Amino acid sequence: MRTVSKNGKYVKLLLYLIVVVLINVAGLTLFFRLDLTANHIYSLSSASKKVVSSLAEPLTINVFFTKDLPAPHNNTERYLHDLLEEYALAANQYFNYRFYNVSAGEGDIDDQTHQNQALAQAYGINPVQIQRVESDEIKFQRAYMGLVLIHGDMVERIDAITSTDGLEYKLTTAIQKLNNKISAMLSLKDKIQATVYLSSSLNSIAPLLQLPDLNKIPEKIESIVAKLNKKNYDKLAYRRLDPDKDPALFDEVEENHLLALKWPAVPDHNIKAGKGAIGLVISHGKKKVSIPLLQVIKLPLIGTQYQVADLDKLEEVVENALEKVININEELGFLADHGTLGVSAPTSPMMPPQSNIAAFRRMASRTYTLRNINLEKEAIPESLNSLIIARPTKKFSDYELYQIDQFLMRGNNLILFPDRFQEVIPGQQQMMMGGRPTYLPIDTGLKKLLSHWGVDIGKSYVMDEHCFKQRVSQQRGGGEQPIYFAPLILNRNISKEFDFIKNIKGMVVLKASPIHIDQGRIDKINIIAHRLIASSDRAWEMKEPINLNPMMMSPPPENEPRSQFALAYLLTGQFPSYFEGKPIPAKIVAEKKAEKKDKTDTGKPVKKKEKEKEAGKPMLTDVSQSGEFIAKGRPAKIFIMAASDMLTDTILDEDGRSPNAVFIMNIIDALNNRNDIAVMRSKTQQLNPLNAPSSASKFFIKMFNIIGLPVLVVLFGLLVWIRRHARKKRIEMAFTKKVM
Repeated sequence: MRTVSKNGKYVKLLLYLIVVVLINVAGLTLFFRLDLTANHIYSLSSASKKVVSSLAEPLTINVFFTKDLPAPHNNTERYLHDLLEEYALAANQYFNYRFYNVSAGEGDIDDQTHQNQALAQAYGINPVQIQRVESDEIKFQRAYMGLVLIHGDMVERIDAITSTDGLEYKLTTAIQKLNNKISAMLSLKDKIQATVYLSSSLNSIAPLLQLPDLNKIPEKIESIVAKLNKKNYDKLAYRRLDPDKDPALFDEVEENHLLALKWPAVPDHNIKAGKGAIGLVISHGKKKVSIPLLQVIKLPLIGTQYQVADLDKLEEVVENALEKVININEELGFLADHGTLGVSAPTSPMMPPQSNIAAFRRMASRTYTLRNINLEKEAIPESLNSLIIARPTKKFSDYELYQIDQFLMRGNNLILFPDRFQEVIPGQQQMMMGGRPTYLPIDTGLKKLLSHWGVDIGKSYVMDEHCFKQRVSQQRGGGEQPIYFAPLILNRNISKEFDFIKNIKGMVVLKASPIHIDQGRIDKINIIAHRLIASSDRAWEMKEPINLNPMMMSPPPENEPRSQFALAYLLTGQFPSYFEGKPIPAKIVAEKKAEKKDKTDTGKPVKKKEKEKEAGKPMLTDVSQSGEFIAKGRPAKIFIMAASDMLTDTILDEDGRSPNAVFIMNIIDALNNRNDIAVMRSKTQQLNPLNAPSSASKFFIKMFNIIGLPVLVVLFGLLVWIRRHARKKRIEMAFTKKVM
């Protein structure tokens, strides 16, 4: 029996060893990781997986990193190794990476390291100087810490990887920038369609409309499509449709909001009454971009005239449109006239500009091409997904408001930072005499559009007891000075409805006006208003006269009411046009000389229109236009926050890692259909404050510590005494029974 028992033990031991070996062998290929962090900061984001899994051509990442670096740089190298391994696991066969040893020491190094250094410098990766502690001495060392991404003929580099913060975001956006267009084009199953709608009947009235080049448009567009096909993998198709030959096409003209003309009979030129349409549509699947080919211009004293689109710029317009329909558009519109932020001159020649947005432009330029839009000179391009309007100070004309309105109607998005007041800084001499900044109300005309969509901006600034506190120097008495016009936004007052901002735990807002929503109007037009951030419930309003000198500000008395104010909203839905039921404004071009010096025998000036008529030039004035106006828009979004200082260098950091910078860039990404990129950016946060308890909670915690804990100790002691007393009784009773 003992022999059998010993053999059984040996068999069990052997089985256990076999199981352990098999588990380890399986673990070489079958393994998983569990990321328990709140924002999954140690896991690859879905955006990163999507980017590397959709590569259509080889992508190579060459990493030049000096080995055996001191902390924390050795952790950076280890993190980069792990991150690239994660990319490789999620990627397809086109992804590969390689680490090069580039020791930057001054001593003898082998030939291979010399070659690696030369290769790094050829790619623009140069060594940086770092500190290391050795034998209780601080020494300096040159180290390579960079990488390059090579995709076809394109090269992108990250030349100083000194921290792991935002490293995944930098890598993914760099890969996406290289890969977007190539992958998107190669993965298309159907071609991008360029369709010209041009009625043949327009050729008969073209001379009367002063449009000699009208018949050249189809040929020009066809040549543009052929040229773009050469660099877009032959993914474009061209066709011309004539609505005169197929009247059903007029339904497509109306659906695509193309220009339709209707004219009366002109017997002198054998022209019958008729109608026609003209326009270009770039489409793929359900996404379409309509490009006007004819512009309607209203000249003073002359009337309405027609002008063919600039054919020399048409290639760029078409290329931007095809990028938009396949979701690789990277342009971000920024209104650059009407005295907007970062464009206008300083308010005083002795003072520096108060609207520097250099940090914002650098951040936005990393993933977007920032395009300045001069609304006074040009229409808003069709290729844009969103347009930023930050602190306009000059009044918009009705035609410019119409351009903004129709931009939104086409399913594009608006990012609005309209200030309620303009700060005017006095000159140096006035400042020395006690002068202070004045705040003048701004009226640009945008209020008409916003009110139509159920939004109103309060004529005040929001002050808050929960605000940024500035440290005062010892020479001025020390301590902290509250800046009431810079509210601190608490975590509980930041919306958790959307993924792109739910990881932001707190931020600061500067000189913000309250946003009021007309809920009745919102419900009527079927728009949803999402409140994104709000002040604390200890806030109040400062109305005119405005004085933002912190030394002269104090909270109102406790008996005066305080309340919470909404500071930013996101509106979503199909917006109705403000111009529905109103005359459609035409572009007005002011002539330098509306009236010529030529005069009639009566001494009255001869107008250009009359002069052309006398010269026998054919004219056609009774032409009506329709089709381009959109009364009910496609689904779109409006972000509004009446605090343009949120874009200035006062608020934003150059690296874009602060909560304020993450908030601004995430808003822009979300409105450009990049929600996954926004979520990835906000995975790591520099600010993770504890949730501040309420006054009642604080009182309860205090009383619990003072009274509750001693009471619990006493109760626990009583419980122990009762248990011991009961045990003693049980023992006594047991021995008493045995004695009996």
